[in-house]
Amino acid sequence: MSAPPVKPDPKSSPGSGLIGGKLRALRKSRGMTLQAVADATKLSVGHLSQLERDITSPSVKTLHDIGLALGVNIGWFFDANEAKDADSRYVVRSANRRRIHFADGIDDYRLNSRATETLGLLYSVFEPGASSGDRTYAHAGEEAGYVVSGQLEFWIDGEHLVVQAGDSFSFPSTSEHRYQNPGPDRTVIIWAMTPPSY
Repeated sequence: MSAPPVKPDPKSSPGSGLIGGKLRALRKSRGMTLQAVADATKLSVGHLSQLERDITSPSVKTLHDIGLALGVNIGWFFDANEAKDADSRYVVRSANRRRIHFADGIDDYRLNSRATETLGLLYSVFEPGASSGDRTYAHAGEEAGYVVSGQLEFWIDGEHLVVQAGDSFSFPSTSEHRYQNPGPDRTVIIWAMTPPSY
């Protein structure tokens, strides 16, 4: 899915992990009011307004639903502030990783460069208790991951699973799923998906 370029917002600057300015610019470029997005996503106008003003961060499920309403996937919110490395279009230096900060303590860092369009690679950090939300969701594609540290609890098509450091997982994204960090420690996962949507 393509979307128009977005002018940078001081709050939603590269590396901040905030998406409010990008979200507002995208909504306006689509000619949609906050009420229209609220109707499409079943979210309140007040909540959407808070997201656009970076007063709060979205859950993974919320940003997924907003993306569907606006015709983009979550990966688009990384692309809007992607910094270009001076030495190569194939490398993302650690200092130039793009980040999205989600509600409830999830931070996703994009690892792949702009040279790849059909694969997403993330460094995901889950604080204790962090989750994708209390509702499952599904979308096109496939996902896989490797647990670097901590543990993650999954619900995939009604099946309950727990993965720990050293474990890996994969599933079709068309399966209803959600996840959370049930442990007392931070969880780190290298997460891949194709296409780059979640």
